[in-house]
Amino acid sequence: MAKYSFKFKLKIVHEYLAGKGGTPYLAKKYGFKSNSQIRKWINIYKEFGEEGLLRSRKNKSYSVQFKADAIELYLTTEMSFQEVANQLEINNFSMIANWLRNYRENGLEGLSKPKGRPLKMPKKKIDEKIEQTKNSDIERIKELEKQLRMVQIENAYLKELRRLRLKERHKKMKLVRESSIVSEKNLD
Repeated sequence: MAKYSFKFKLKIVHEYLAGKGGTPYLAKKYGFKSNSQIRKWINIYKEFGEEGLLRSRKNKSYSVQFKADAIELYLTTEMSFQEVANQLEINNFSMIANWLRNYRENGLEGLSKPKGRPLKMPKKKIDEKIEQTKNSDIERIKELEKQLRMVQIENAYLKELRRLRLKERHKKMKLVRESSIVSEKNLD
């Protein structure tokens, strides 16, 4: 539900236009902290008529190009946010201020509507987690490569040891054969 009804807004605007008081007087009379809201309603009424005071039931979507054009109009002229909004038929001039702030912070990307569900974790934390994961993966790979080299060295050592033992065994068998041949010759 809207904070202020259409009838209430229209009543205050008509009082102002009828000369029953200025915006500071009307703000005090109706319990507003400042007169800025009343000034907004008066401006909207002057620009858009009674329809401007009606609560919009649909969210109007503006293209990135439209937002960029609005920002360019504001920056290249001496017009205020309110005047730019009036010229572009936008009844909420603070949207232009938000667009400008987003443009200054993020460039043209700041003007496009974000799609999808908002991130639960800020991008910076996600990037940090990815970096940590990469670092731990790199360390894990280095550790596995070190283990692989150790196993390869051990394997080469065992192969060489086996080769030397076989060589030694062949040598002994050769000596045994030679000695048995020599013994047989001696017996004859």
